[in-house]
Amino acid sequence: MIPDVIDPARARAMQVALGLDGTIQSGDALPPFFHQLYFWDPQPPENLGRDGHPKVGGLIPDMGLPRRMWAGGEMQFHAPLRAGITAKRLTYMENSQHKQGRSGPLGFVTLRHEIWQDDILCLTDRQDLVYREDPNPNAAKPTPPDAAKDEEICETRSFDSTLLFRYSALTFNGHRIHYDIDYTKEIEGYAGLVVHGPLLAQLLMLLAERELGGLSSFAFRATAPLMHFETAELCWRSDGRAWVRGPDGRQCMEATAR
Repeated sequence: MIPDVIDPARARAMQVALGLDGTIQSGDALPPFFHQLYFWDPQPPENLGRDGHPKVGGLIPDMGLPRRMWAGGEMQFHAPLRAGITAKRLTYMENSQHKQGRSGPLGFVTLRHEIWQDDILCLTDRQDLVYREDPNPNAAKPTPPDAAKDEEICETRSFDSTLLFRYSALTFNGHRIHYDIDYTKEIEGYAGLVVHGPLLAQLLMLLAERELGGLSSFAFRATAPLMHFETAELCWRSDGRAWVRGPDGRQCMEATAR
């Protein structure tokens, strides 16, 4: 269990980093997914893995696979989480398993986070993580799915290393693929810095909240990485479907909002 005061200044900093007005004050309900700004669990350097994440082997079992990705998640919003008030997060390991994928062995872990405030369950957040081997430079690159083109709303969004750094800092995410270009290219085999999957989900959630007037649930799945130098399109349909389309038409993320 991790307690934390839901500092409104940190929420305002996120609003500004995302290009919004910093308006959140004590007592205000947080936008959806802003709970990820809180409940940090800082570890000393010796407890970190090569990628900047805490070493596995505690709550998350060591599957012998070095590369980690936040593959998706699902949230149920039960009650508003309000700024300026102490809250607590309880985390449970719901599931872990090995599978054989087309690119090699994979490890899947599902964590369940519960956020409580004033003895009220405000939200349930299931986080899906995937672990994999280091890339084989001689292996064929996986083919990402094509994104749909039947959206009713399409918003263009650009990313840069400054936004990725600020987002990593606000969420206390030490994963080096988001800020260390040499590590990202030489060790994990990406073409550039990787835009955080949760950052894409955050932008889709804000779009969905605006169109629906509020959210009761949101589920997302990452399907292809997006690089920091690429421009993406945030797509929305009134049936609750949302997705991120890369500049070459590939689907980077799909989501469903209610």
